[in-house]
Amino acid sequence: MVLRKDASSLEGRVAVITGGGAGIGRGIAETFAEFGARVAIWERDPQTAEQAAAAVGGLACPIDVRDPDQVDAALAETIAAVGLPTVLVNNAGGTFASALLDTTPNGWDALIRSNLTQVLLCTQRVARALVRRGEPGSVINVSSIEGTRAAPGYAAYAAAKAGVINYTKTAALELAPHGIRVNCLAPDLTLTEGIERVGSPEMLAGAGHMIPMGRPGHVDEMAGAAVFLASDMSSYVTGQALHVDGGTHAAGGWYHHPDSGDYLLGPPRKE
Repeated sequence: MVLRKDASSLEGRVAVITGGGAGIGRGIAETFAEFGARVAIWERDPQTAEQAAAAVGGLACPIDVRDPDQVDAALAETIAAVGLPTVLVNNAGGTFASALLDTTPNGWDALIRSNLTQVLLCTQRVARALVRRGEPGSVINVSSIEGTRAAPGYAAYAAAKAGVINYTKTAALELAPHGIRVNCLAPDLTLTEGIERVGSPEMLAGAGHMIPMGRPGHVDEMAGAAVFLASDMSSYVTGQALHVDGGTHAAGGWYHHPDSGDYLLGPPRKE
């Protein structure tokens, strides 16, 4: 049987996007709606949740996904309003810089809860509902390139994102008998409102040296990969980390010299 062109369609599916009010999450939400999904935005900021939901004609659920009671309530509201979610995108998270010698237990716990614990909570709750109904589904966790390499100054964040990748593999095995696939995206630098707000022109220009494709990613490129993982296009794909990073992971430390065009191991040297 030839794969049909409508295999990428999300028509008739309900998708939950955590942290869907801005950035990569909102890009995924808007693209999912374009591909036919009914979307629920689970977002801590009520204003951005409402704005994103209005943009996609979906449901806004102001929620702190680190709180299991709020996750349970948001899931019940989503099922009642738009239906049982068969697609879950665990995109919520965040970071702040903290040198290893200065990291406090509270700071460590905050980053682990924001980037890893909430992935367990949301996946567990949605998967339980799918198993009870005997429905298949797709879970997409948003990790980071920092989950696969050292990240000086961001030890807790990198550890949490590495945990997301390993959790993805284990959850994929446990949920495969139920027809629930679990994968993750591992982006590198992606142009979002937050990056554009805090990133210097020098940092963004430097992406040409750090990223083989010579530029940061765009939220639409993350969303395209998410559509693949959510749809029947990837019906036999589970337990995988998809690096949407312009080749950074493959480069493994090789940098593109801006003048010669050669690849060098290590950052470009000043002549």
